[in-house]
Amino acid sequence: MPVTLETWEKRAEWPLTAAALVFLAAWAWPILDTDLAPVWVDVCEVVTWLTWGLFAVDYVGRLIVADDRRRFFRRNVVDLVVVVAPMFRPLRVLRLVTLPTVLNRYARGTLRGRVALYVGAAASLIVFVGSVAALNAERGQRGANIDSFGDAIWWALTTVTTVGYGDQFPVTDRGRLIAAGLMLTGIALLGVVTASLASWLIDKVQEIEDESRTATRGDLHELLDVVRLQGEELRRLREEIDRRPLDRDPAAQTGSPR
Repeated sequence: MPVTLETWEKRAEWPLTAAALVFLAAWAWPILDTDLAPVWVDVCEVVTWLTWGLFAVDYVGRLIVADDRRRFFRRNVVDLVVVVAPMFRPLRVLRLVTLPTVLNRYARGTLRGRVALYVGAAASLIVFVGSVAALNAERGQRGANIDSFGDAIWWALTTVTTVGYGDQFPVTDRGRLIAAGLMLTGIALLGVVTASLASWLIDKVQEIEDESRTATRGDLHELLDVVRLQGEELRRLREEIDRRPLDRDPAAQTGSPR
């Protein structure tokens, strides 16, 4: 049985997500630990190249099994850039975007809960990756004020939430490009959160209206039951009256003259 694109992606989903997590650790470790031994720096570099090879094999395999290769090419431009341009190897962390999708796919509960899980995982990932990337771009640069991971996390949080206190800001072109990406991502996440909140409010209003309708129907049913019981009582009284003989004039019964 030939392997389809859907089957390939389903089988490779978790292994590639794990590879992306390994890449994230190997990419971030030398940046966060400036005292890391050179041998471990080399190990991390080898790991990043190995994960790049896995993504390259995955891309080629998906391209081979795809029914419409032109459509596949158009829908996977970022994957192609990651594979053919090693200078953009940090873009491989974009593979981690699939992790919230995988969690969301296997999560149980309401749609709103799954959206909250997806947004929370995506936001945490974006803030971490953005802060590490900004620290790598800014640290040691002239006039830079993002010199520690704490500064980078604070800057990423204020940027992705579109608050922007201005106490930390990028001074390099690469850092500003990262900032622009965080801003756009923050606006998108804010839109998702707003839509989810609006959906929750609408559902709550709908629940209140449904409860009100249910209560009104219950009152109406009770009133109808009372009316029906009263009608049955009146009918019994009328039948009882009909069964009784009519009272006659006492004078007529005794035959006395008037």
